[in-house]
Amino acid sequence: MILPIVAYGDPVLKVKAKDITPEYPKFEALIENMKETMHNAFGVGLAAPQIGLPIRLFLVDASPFAEDEVLDDEERAFLKTFKHIFINPIITEETGDEWAFNEGCLSIPDVREDVFRKPNIKIEYLDEAFEPHTLKLSGLAARVVQHEYDHIEGVLFTDKLSALKKRLIKSKLTNISKGKISVDYRMRFPNMKKKR
Repeated sequence: MILPIVAYGDPVLKVKAKDITPEYPKFEALIENMKETMHNAFGVGLAAPQIGLPIRLFLVDASPFAEDEVLDDEERAFLKTFKHIFINPIITEETGDEWAFNEGCLSIPDVREDVFRKPNIKIEYLDEAFEPHTLKLSGLAARVVQHEYDHIEGVLFTDKLSALKKRLIKSKLTNISKGKISVDYRMRFPNMKKKR
């Protein structure tokens, strides 16, 4: 089932999410619904807060980035198959010199800005069977995970922008929060039930 994606301005996007247990209600259906929602919106990641749930869960599918011509063959091959579910994750390391990449977000449609992040991360998480894993990532894979991880920490990519950049996009963000935007996927705007 395709779920509405929560728009910028909804308080759930600013909440630090809580851990979940294997007893979480209808967990398998939730994962399937999140996958369907992410793919329907042509996203490369989706965090639970983006569908209104303040829980530490996100999934990624970085395969669309594999088409990027600037990638070397090794990174392209890795991204093509980089599809993961992260439950109760903790980033334990972020290393390297920060680099800029133009990011967007399904909760903040039609806004894209350069965001600086460290290129290498180490993350501990549980998979959908609640088995523990540790993963080291770099480049675009690390960036996608960092972006989604921020969501479960109550941080949006716009929070990482300079004061000047924030002022320049303020009217766009206000329009998004008021539902004054046209998108190709279901969205839920603050103070509104549902809107397409």
